[in-house]
Amino acid sequence: MIYLGTGFAPVGWNTRYLWGHDLLVAPVFTPGAATRDVYLPAGDWCDWWTNTRVVGGRTVSRPINLETMPIYVRAGTIVPFDPVRQYTGEKVAELTTLHVYPGADGQFTLYDDDGVSQEYLAGRGQWIRMKWSDPTRELTLVPSTPSGAPGGAVTRVFTVTLPDGTSRAVTYRGVRTTLAF
Repeated sequence: MIYLGTGFAPVGWNTRYLWGHDLLVAPVFTPGAATRDVYLPAGDWCDWWTNTRVVGGRTVSRPINLETMPIYVRAGTIVPFDPVRQYTGEKVAELTTLHVYPGADGQFTLYDDDGVSQEYLAGRGQWIRMKWSDPTRELTLVPSTPSGAPGGAVTRVFTVTLPDGTSRAVTYRGVRTTLAF
């Protein structure tokens, strides 16, 4: 590694960032570059674009182009994707997809409100705690409305997808629900 001087980080160290705890983004700043060196923290990671598993705790060199900025997802992460909408109240036919990245246990809490009112200020909405158990390869959805917050279970159907392409639907009705892979 090249150091800029005493007290400075290695070159490239400050040009990557964690988005939350589980997504590592490494923007490309060099015109015409063909590769990007990225330091991945310890643990298992998955390349966002190729779904290739990568062991962290080291620097990896990734081929790049303008379409594929390096993004890595920590093992055990659950990433929800909602269909594109033009406005919050727009009805869409597609389901919310939960991308689960195996390799470690993980959890995520999804907060869902009505999308139109300011009732979220009073804590009204639905919290769904999602837990991935890697040893059993199970995704469990559990109601998780904070104490004292008014809630209400709304039936939701999710598509759950793993990096190997395995995909299943799960219906959540406000009670503990487990989906095995």
